[in-house]
Amino acid sequence: MFEDIPVEVGLVFEGERIRKEDMQIELGGPKVDQKFEIVLVRNPDAIEDGKISIIGPDLKDIPQGSHVRFGLLVEVAGSNLEEDLEGVLERRIHEYMNYIQGVMHLNQRYDIWIRVGKKSYAKGLDSFTDIGKAIERLYRSELALIEKIQITFLTGGDYFESLYAMARERYELRDARARGISDEEVDTFYGCALCQSFAPSHICVITPERYANCGAISWFDGRAAARMDPEGPIFPIARDTCIDPEKGEYAGINEHARKRSMGEVNRVYLYSAFGYPHTSCGCFEAIAFYIPEVEGFGIVHRRFPGPTVNGLPFSTLADSTAGGRQVEGFHGISLEYMRSRKFLCADGGWNAIVWMPKEIKESLTGFIPEDIAGKIATEADASDVLALEEFLKRKNHPVTEQWPDSTQVSTEQSESSSASQFTGAGGQGPVFVAGELPITTGGVKIILKNAKIFAEKVIIRPLEKDGKGGTK
Repeated sequence: MFEDIPVEVGLVFEGERIRKEDMQIELGGPKVDQKFEIVLVRNPDAIEDGKISIIGPDLKDIPQGSHVRFGLLVEVAGSNLEEDLEGVLERRIHEYMNYIQGVMHLNQRYDIWIRVGKKSYAKGLDSFTDIGKAIERLYRSELALIEKIQITFLTGGDYFESLYAMARERYELRDARARGISDEEVDTFYGCALCQSFAPSHICVITPERYANCGAISWFDGRAAARMDPEGPIFPIARDTCIDPEKGEYAGINEHARKRSMGEVNRVYLYSAFGYPHTSCGCFEAIAFYIPEVEGFGIVHRRFPGPTVNGLPFSTLADSTAGGRQVEGFHGISLEYMRSRKFLCADGGWNAIVWMPKEIKESLTGFIPEDIAGKIATEADASDVLALEEFLKRKNHPVTEQWPDSTQVSTEQSESSSASQFTGAGGQGPVFVAGELPITTGGVKIILKNAKIFAEKVIIRPLEKDGKGGTK
């Protein structure tokens, strides 16, 4: 099946990671503004079956270490294919690319991040044609509904701009379709296991009002996928008894979580970042992170370039969020979930959001309630927690009602960036939250799982040499 491709292709490579030092080329990713992948269902007459096209420089024409804008268009046709299946077929790109030895694919839609490794490149994987062959054959072998397929890779050219704009419009049309139905109206939710190779205990649950964390699969997409491929990675979950409607805890989801995570995850709250938050893999579009100093949540998306208001960049926050762990106060989410009426509803919803990048805020115009929109800070309003606290006071944000009248970050805190990251406003919040915290002492290693630590003060001092070869 893959004898004419210079590297191996198979499930064994799905969880492969390619580090920066092992990278030949990076396609898309955080350093590139425009990137996309899209699947479109076409009329059979509009497709030349098996055709693989490259618009712009091919892999062998791109200098080593480059970060390249990248587009992937997959056009399919079949007598039983419908537009409703586009999002489902599109998400398979993530799976199929990761089957290729030396190719790492992360995220989806307009956030794709692909790396080609040096070793595979040296073996001869120096053309998109070979990647296209692998994708084409995997689609055909796994999805008999596809009767014709045509693939186009784009790294430049005028067509890139117009196709990128079209893709963004298409994503929005798909998302809008799913906004008119509530979780209470259905008796079946859907689960997705596409990312369990990266995060074995991750339990992705898709409901009408809670999109997949990756932002690529709606409830309608999940339903279509389960019907199209009953043995595939997207499957139905019986909603069953609603245990807690505010937090979004369902007996069917809990049972599903126990089975899929082999007992690692036993309870899931769909609408809260505390207690038993929905797990995350690594493909989430954004992160909701608790800021204990002000008792509210910040939001940051993958494309935000600098440190957030608490001094931590997206990459650091992602390390505390990903891996299928349930870490209180850290919640991987899709941007579409932020348009849902269930958005963190157990934690206060939009009244609990205190900071987000301007780009996200502008994209959610009309979805953020008018009475709170002007009270949520962006990077233009606050670049650190002290400035954020002053902004929230000035705007009379709802979270300030929880603060003691004398709430004020102490002078000692303001002199320590470390303390400002950990101590809660008024001493009310947890100063540290961790999914797994190792402590080494007395020759033994103690691991605290799902730890929440409260303290009046955190003091961090560098170790000093004691003059005897040790430290003090």
